[in-house]
Amino acid sequence: MSTPKLDRAALEAMLAGLRPKLHRYCARMSGSVIDGEDIVQETMLKALQALDGNVLVERPEQWLFRIAHNAAQDHLRRRQRERSRMTEADMTTIEDPSAGADARLAAAASLRSFMQLSVAQRSAVILVDVLGLSLAETCEVTGATLAATKAALHRGRGELRALASMPDETVAPKLNAGDERRLRRYVDLFNARDFDAVRALIAEDIQLEVVNRTRLSGKAQASTYFGNYDRVSDWALSLGFVDGRPAILIRDPQADGAVRGFMLVEWLDEQVVAIRDFRYAPYCVADADIRLIDD
Repeated sequence: MSTPKLDRAALEAMLAGLRPKLHRYCARMSGSVIDGEDIVQETMLKALQALDGNVLVERPEQWLFRIAHNAAQDHLRRRQRERSRMTEADMTTIEDPSAGADARLAAAASLRSFMQLSVAQRSAVILVDVLGLSLAETCEVTGATLAATKAALHRGRGELRALASMPDETVAPKLNAGDERRLRRYVDLFNARDFDAVRALIAEDIQLEVVNRTRLSGKAQASTYFGNYDRVSDWALSLGFVDGRPAILIRDPQADGAVRGFMLVEWLDEQVVAIRDFRYAPYCVADADIRLIDD
């Protein structure tokens, strides 16, 4: 029986539904919710391009995760991270009950912990213990053999258990004086709803992305973005860090200041040249290492 052709509308709907799950995988593979979103966007673009090229898709979800896996690998290579190599051993006799304790540990593990695993271990643990794929589906996504997948899963679980028992000695990140001054000014003006003053800070050719919603280019288009914030009152901004990167945290004053999103702001001299707003990407907040800077 022939496989029904996956059309573009069906793929776009599938991508929208799978986006949080794809992001969870990509964020854990890259160690950052921000980089994870970049990989998700690359995955979506590559999937749509492949479909336009009339590729035959038999199992769409596994196909999408395979694209995400390869995009994550490419991302890691571009960052020139050292990749651990693993010698395939005869481990086909290892029992794999996907133990509940290991699954709970993996689901709760920080992105930083996953970065301590080799790429093969990281991928196997995330796909099996975090996302719930079977060993066969994991092999299909990664292209690894069953023996190599079992080996990576076994060793990755052991590494996570060892890391969970160690004290957290992470050094808190710090802002340099110049970045803090610029960001505090931006936050203070935003919180005061002085959007004319905020607009005065942005460059004429600003690039603005509202993640999971839209992209805007230039000062005229960006003005609509600030107008949208001016019309609602469910936010207050604070300085902080997201996965170690300076960020503006979007907090909900009606929910005890809970972080509901964040913004990344890029400067050139004293002008804002790019903004990425993650207000509508709650799946990014869920897995992020968020730290608030005391005012």
